[in-house]
Formats: sequence, C-alpha cells, structure tokens
Amino acid sequence: MLHTPRGGAGGGTATADGGLVSIGQVLNLLREEFPEVSISKIRFLESEGLVEPQRTPSGYRKFSSGDVERLAQVLRMQRDHYLPLKVIREHLDAVERGEQPVVPLGQQRSAESDLSEGFELPREPSTVGRISRATLLAAAGVEAEQLDEWESYGLITPSAEGDYEAESVQIAQLVVELGSSGIEPRHLRAMKASAEREAGLVDQVVAPLRRHRNPQTRTHAEARTKELAALTIKLHAALVQSALRVRP
Repeated sequence: MLHTPRGGAGGGTATADGGLVSIGQVLNLLREEFPEVSISKIRFLESEGLVEPQRTPSGYRKFSSGDVERLAQVLRMQRDHYLPLKVIREHLDAVERGEQPVVPLGQQRSAESDLSEGFELPREPSTVGRISRATLLAAAGVEAEQLDEWESYGLITPSAEGDYEAESVQIAQLVVELGSSGIEPRHLRAMKASAEREAGLVDQVVAPLRRHRNPQTRTHAEARTKELAALTIKLHAALVQSALRVRP
C-alpha cells in the first residue's frame, strides 16, 4: 500500500504544479479506477473521518495528493475486502503512524453493513435461498389462511413455481409480531408500497453500473446496491423516529 501523508493542515500536493484540487477534480482523478464514485460518496467518507481536506475561507474543500491517495485506498479496501469503514479508518491511521498492520482480509462484512448500524440487509434472491410453502409455514409458525391473506396484500409473493424467497420467513415473523400489537396486514400495504419505491430508486441509481462494459464495475454494482439499501434503511428509521417524537 502506498503511504502518503494525510491532507488537512499538513496537506501535500495533488497536481504537478503543487496546487490542491477541488472535490470535482478529485472525482475525475478517482473515476478511472472507480467509475461508480460520486461527490456524495466523497463527502460521506469525509463525514466518517476517512479524509480531512483543507477548507478555503469561503468553505470550499481543497484536497491534497495524500487526500486523493487515501480516498483511493479506502475505495479499494471497500471493493476488494468488503471491510467496514471503521476498520478501514483504523488500518490507514495505523499506517500513517508508521506501523505495518496486516489488512484484515478474512472479514466479510461490507462497508454498507457498517453504515446500517445493526440493520440486517436481505440477501440477494437466489435459487439456493428459496423455500417451499410448507417450509415457510412451519418456520414462521403460521397457518395457511394467514399466508393467503398476506399474499393478497402483496406482503409476501410466491414465484411462478410456488416457492418463496428465504427472506419471506423474516417478513412473516415481523408481520405476526406487528399483528400482536394491533397492526393488521392490511395496514402494512403502505409500507410495502414505500419499500418498492425505495427499491426502485436504488435500482435506478445502480442500473448504469450493471450495464457498464467493465466486468469489475458490474460486479461492484451489488456492493453499491447494498450500500444504498443500508442508507435508505437508516433514513427510513430516522424519519419514523422523528415523526413519532414530534407528535403531540
């Protein structure tokens, strides 16, 4: 790993003539290797303490060569090792202190799970993750009539072959738990519609990556999907909590 000093007060240079660069120029420098990177992503990494650019008197960010290289290292460790941002930050800080830490290759959490702070993201649908109707009923501890009702509201949807995604068990259990508090399945249709809209928004953002000619970029689309899903989950939870707090 290339070791360059972090920016901020002691920043280095990011151009041949010794000048610092704007966030838009950083984006251009990174996009050759990371086509999916965005200005919002760079700002988010800054907010998480991964990089500390200088600020002009008017508040504009100015990045050094060390900042740019550090951002590239963060993005590589996310892409190649699926490490949480906290682990990446601690590793890079140790490198800058002159230590030689080993990259924790065995950790399989994604950076997106670090963002979700305990929210469990659903796995991608696959044939391996599909279960029969009988298995779903037994695992969730519900009757066939209940499942029929949930299907009528679109909360759980079988495939054309009549089986279900494994995540349907968790959905069923949550529906049962909410029902014990008086929230009936018909009340959950709005939540289902909201989830579909959020999924559509994420898919709209990620679609260009899936169509990219670079196979690595297409592969990275899955990680980007999980990252955005984690952010939407956090935002949804925060909005619900905020709405409950402001009610008289």
